[in-house]
Amino acid sequence: MAEDMSEIFKHKQRSRLIDVARRAGVSVITASRALRQPELVAPETRERVRQAVEALGYVPNPAAQALAMARSRVIGVVIPSVTNSVFAELLRGVMDATEGTPFHLQFANTRYQTRREEELVRLFAAQNPAGLIVASIDQSPASRAILTGMGCPVVQVMEIGPEPIDIMIGCNQTEAARAAVRHLIEQGYRRIGFLGARMDPRAQRRLAGYRQELESAGLAEPLRVLTTPEPSAVTVGRRLMADFLAQYPEADAVFCVNDDVALGALFECASRGLRVPRQMGIAGFNDLDMAQGAEPGITSVRTHRYAMGRQAVAAILEAAEGRRPEPAVIDLGFSLMVRGSTRRMGGA
Repeated sequence: MAEDMSEIFKHKQRSRLIDVARRAGVSVITASRALRQPELVAPETRERVRQAVEALGYVPNPAAQALAMARSRVIGVVIPSVTNSVFAELLRGVMDATEGTPFHLQFANTRYQTRREEELVRLFAAQNPAGLIVASIDQSPASRAILTGMGCPVVQVMEIGPEPIDIMIGCNQTEAARAAVRHLIEQGYRRIGFLGARMDPRAQRRLAGYRQELESAGLAEPLRVLTTPEPSAVTVGRRLMADFLAQYPEADAVFCVNDDVALGALFECASRGLRVPRQMGIAGFNDLDMAQGAEPGITSVRTHRYAMGRQAVAAILEAAEGRRPEPAVIDLGFSLMVRGSTRRMGGA
């Protein structure tokens, strides 16, 4: 009997909040919230956490709780690039939403490197931030484990997916790509290609959307896809378009992974005397100024990056006041901006 009691005591001693979370089937953030602010957690979730606490004999560590509550006034922002103008609108939204609050911003750049992201989120975790904004939903298992255990609001932005770490704000990249390709089909294009650069996970989802929409329309055979691992740039887009035309001379349209590539494709068509949109339709993604200022203007998918930044900060501020933002996944949608580069049939 003494031996049994010893085992129970050891079990209780080594139980941690992460053990409670795993047993209850929730994140560490949710388990912590269920214990500290139960009114913010659904009743069935509270009950699972309560049962896990009882089964494991978990006893909160007052010192650890005090440390966890000693949050800094820093909101961390992790982005993959400081040179990609796509993230400028996101950061503008974050900065505007933080202005006038007691919180300060710290920015970090992963350079699209998984290991660097792991290092950066670990660094932020050690600083006990008020919240963390991460411009990605494709964390490695190591990064995800760190983010899950941070104990502060974690907001993944730019897109949405099925498994948020805590809060997710963005749009469905695959569906946005499908909308662009569907528009090309509606405009009478039938031999539609895809031009891609860097091909990070977001780009891969746009490629998936391109494929899915062509398959749905019965136009996927053959697929006309040309990509490069190089970072996207207008010069890269122009070279891709030249190689694409050499490989697929019968093509009548291209959906480009972003506006840099689309503008390069437009320049290449102009240099060859290939009329856009009559002979070649061109659609891009992100709706940057260059897409609007080109001649003809480039049809592009507009994602609401400024709003993503503002809402990410708002979610962190709500959490700081003890209010849980709902729902956990916020879809801000997208808009297809139709311009002259695809308006072949005269419609919108």
